[in-house]
Amino acid sequence: MAESIYKQILNKINSPEDLRALPQEALVDVCADLRQYIIDILSVTPGHLGASLGTVELTVALHYVFNTPFDRIVWDVGHQAYGHKILTGRKDAFHSLRKLGGISGFPNPKESEYDAFIAGHASTSISAALGMSVASNLKQETNRHVIAVIGDGSMTGGLAFEGLNNASTNPNNLLIILNDNNMAIDNNVGGISQYLVDITTSYAYNKMRYDVYRGLRKMNLITEKRRGNILRFNNSLKALLTQQHNLFEGFSIRYFGPIDGHDVNYLVKVLNDIKEMQGPKLLHIKTKKGKGYAPAEKSAIEWHAPGKFNKETGQRILSNKLNQPQLYQDVFGHTLVELAEQDKRIVGVTPAMPTGCSMCQMMKIMPERAFDVGIAEAHAVTFSAGMAKEGLIPFCNIYSSFLQRAYDQVIHDVAIQNLHIVMCIDRGGLVGEDGATHHGVFDLAYLRPIPNLVISSPLDEWELRNLMYSAYKENAPFVIRYPRGKGEKLDWHNTPEMRPIGKGRLLQEGKDVAVLSIGPIGNEVTKAIELLQGKAGSVAHYDMIYLKPIDEEILHEVGRNFSYVLTVENGVRKGGLGSAVLEFMADQGYTPHVKRIGVPDQFIEQGTVPELLHLCGMDAQGIADAIRSFSQQLF
Repeated sequence: MAESIYKQILNKINSPEDLRALPQEALVDVCADLRQYIIDILSVTPGHLGASLGTVELTVALHYVFNTPFDRIVWDVGHQAYGHKILTGRKDAFHSLRKLGGISGFPNPKESEYDAFIAGHASTSISAALGMSVASNLKQETNRHVIAVIGDGSMTGGLAFEGLNNASTNPNNLLIILNDNNMAIDNNVGGISQYLVDITTSYAYNKMRYDVYRGLRKMNLITEKRRGNILRFNNSLKALLTQQHNLFEGFSIRYFGPIDGHDVNYLVKVLNDIKEMQGPKLLHIKTKKGKGYAPAEKSAIEWHAPGKFNKETGQRILSNKLNQPQLYQDVFGHTLVELAEQDKRIVGVTPAMPTGCSMCQMMKIMPERAFDVGIAEAHAVTFSAGMAKEGLIPFCNIYSSFLQRAYDQVIHDVAIQNLHIVMCIDRGGLVGEDGATHHGVFDLAYLRPIPNLVISSPLDEWELRNLMYSAYKENAPFVIRYPRGKGEKLDWHNTPEMRPIGKGRLLQEGKDVAVLSIGPIGNEVTKAIELLQGKAGSVAHYDMIYLKPIDEEILHEVGRNFSYVLTVENGVRKGGLGSAVLEFMADQGYTPHVKRIGVPDQFIEQGTVPELLHLCGMDAQGIADAIRSFSQQLF
């Protein structure tokens, strides 16, 4: 791309109004500039590259045709919304993407009026946009358009289908754009398909269609109830002519497509043709993830979020993994394979995260026993429950923030039946640059009240392997929670052993202050004690290991012998370990002075994990300061 074009086009666009002031023939150059700008920034500021490159033309067309921010664009997940951010006044701040104090990696209404709805978890866009469209009708805002942009991968989530089902029963003019990048749904773009799109989106055809409908209504030959049947018939007729069937024929939603999602001018034409149509409608576009950048086009999974890379050569800049601890997720993947080789009853389940959680290792070695169920967390839990009911031992791995979507299934389908399922909660705690929608900070608090659950968190990789082995042997619903990122040990491959259920351990003796921690955050406690070097009295450190059942023997010991107690957890302060300790002390009549360290009662922004731990007072320095604050009472 020539430097002159780059300066003349994209640098002059500071809002969608600037974009809409351009002649349509300039849009191809806008797309080229926008794509290159995303590549330039993300090569040095890591983010979600592939999805945003795939929606460049769609983004430009949407903001060119619709009057944003008055018209609402609701993005699903948000991985594909980088171009949207750049065109809506955040171009100069784009270098701060996913950094502390910078702009979020996902749409967020607090950040911009152009971000119509929060995005971060999949399958939400249709329901949210439908609510907005219905609200516009009720407020008689007949000139407001609402658009939901959803990827084919997100269509595996049940909420998307609940939204589709409801869209046909409430008065609305919702436009759903299905961005199909061949990752899940696969339909061909054929000549007759485009011919039908040209006809059915044309002004003349739809004026005639509406005039006929209005005439039939006047003659009482058609009712509003029968209108849905006609819509279904029209969709079926198009399916017959194209010899293709789509998922939306039965929802009474007008279907258009599939069309080329990288032809910006044709997208503009079709969007202009259908924007004023009454009732819900769906436009199916075909795109390529990573479009315009050859390495990303060749390997969509690898380039989903590639980290830093050389934009000229396409070489990813990987950190040197030699002489460094393994990622917790990789330790999980290796250990699961080891256990599965010992017992054929063990199976693996993950909702669309086989690479992220490292269940891909089991899928390669024993594919018939490892299941990727798509973006469907609730289904993943109940699917696991069904297998457990028949005697298998599922290891169900779900990211902490996504497990929130399956809370009822954990209670109703797992805990009530006391089924032997191992729920491995990956990305527990503050996860870093993905921000508030992805921090896994609520799990300890929301799982602790559920009967029958065993809830644990390992201090390091050895303990993760011990807990996986213990969970395999213990006939109960067993939760193992661990964080994103590297562990602590270069030699992570111990021989797994049983970790007694509900028993913690004393890591360091002391007599003045007792620190109780759970999970890998306990390593920050160890560092804090080293920082103090005896400057704040004698500090005892207990690794509780289990939140439930909690080690009451340790709690009695602490309650009897310590006046000052500090609890430390990488989760919300309300409801987790600290709350459990306070409840026990109150119930047993102990009265120590208890301080709790954890995530405060607010949503935490994006930033590196060390930055966020420091922000919340959860790093070694913050823990040391909290211990030191007891000194005034001690001495």
